[in-house]
Amino acid sequence: MSVVLSTASLPAADRGERWHHAVSRTFIPLDVRLLEDDPSPGSIVSHRLGSLQISQVQAGPQVVTRSRRLIARDGKEFLILTLQRRGSALKEQDGREARIGPGDFSLSDSSRLFRKKVQDAFCFTSFHFPREDLRVRDEDLRAVTATAFSGREGSAALVGTYFAGLAREAGHLDAFAGRQFAATALDLLALLINERSGRFTPQAPETAAATLVRVKDHILRHLADPGLAPPRIAAAHFMSVRYLHKLFQAEGVTVGEWIRTQRLERCRRDLLRSPVPGHGVAAVARSWGFASPSHFSRAFRAAYGTTPREWQIHGLTGEGANDGTGDRTGDRTGVGATDAAARERPGGPARCP
Repeated sequence: MSVVLSTASLPAADRGERWHHAVSRTFIPLDVRLLEDDPSPGSIVSHRLGSLQISQVQAGPQVVTRSRRLIARDGKEFLILTLQRRGSALKEQDGREARIGPGDFSLSDSSRLFRKKVQDAFCFTSFHFPREDLRVRDEDLRAVTATAFSGREGSAALVGTYFAGLAREAGHLDAFAGRQFAATALDLLALLINERSGRFTPQAPETAAATLVRVKDHILRHLADPGLAPPRIAAAHFMSVRYLHKLFQAEGVTVGEWIRTQRLERCRRDLLRSPVPGHGVAAVARSWGFASPSHFSRAFRAAYGTTPREWQIHGLTGEGANDGTGDRTGDRTGVGATDAAARERPGGPARCP
């Protein structure tokens, strides 16, 4: 069920008091100061999914403050995630100040002082929930308030997309499904905060080894994608790009080098399957994620000491062909733990969801 609050039907002179009341009733007690002489109409449309309240807010320029007086009077601990849709907001809390632009989201904690200023007409979606529902450490939460999380890349993009989708569907979910989806949203937010605080850095070597196996399996299943790159790989595993590189450094190889080696090995194998010597080199390269034929040829020659075309011709005529052992790629591929996945071709079983 949705709750709609609006000041559109009121004279401009009466909108300020009504808006102040609406904001404090929807969220937490707040001081609101409108910045227009004749305040623009404002509206709030809210849905509730369990303990999570989702509200879409549209209004004109204003300053919103959570003061010591209101904190002492209210005494409740809530968190508010704000997903900015239109306009920009300047947020202050815990000694930080951040500008939140369209597509960004941020967190505010009602138990401490905060201030938000918007100087133009705006629209945002807020997610308001009890602090106890978010399972993160207090010091980690304090480190990310008044911080702009970009909704365009990395783990934050995954979290922002989920929250935005939840807001769109909130009015169509039954009570049980709504609670489940809301719990998932807060779990994703907790993952993001833990990642930012570095709590995903494993201490035990066996934990790192298991993580590396999962990452390699993911890479092998997406080798044909020319857009496969460290930021996307890290985001898919809810880890930082820095930690992803650290995993591979333990094997003395970079992420890019490992991907290139895997692609080259599969290209070398597939070149020998062509029915006509010297044909299909560019197609094989593209099928394993090499967007540039010239780059592929240089990388192939650097790895194997021959061009792709020479390898294909000599291999098909029986000259210089081998079973893939003894070349100078050695054991650096690290495929042993994922041989089955490595043998998959694009479109094969490894691509099934």
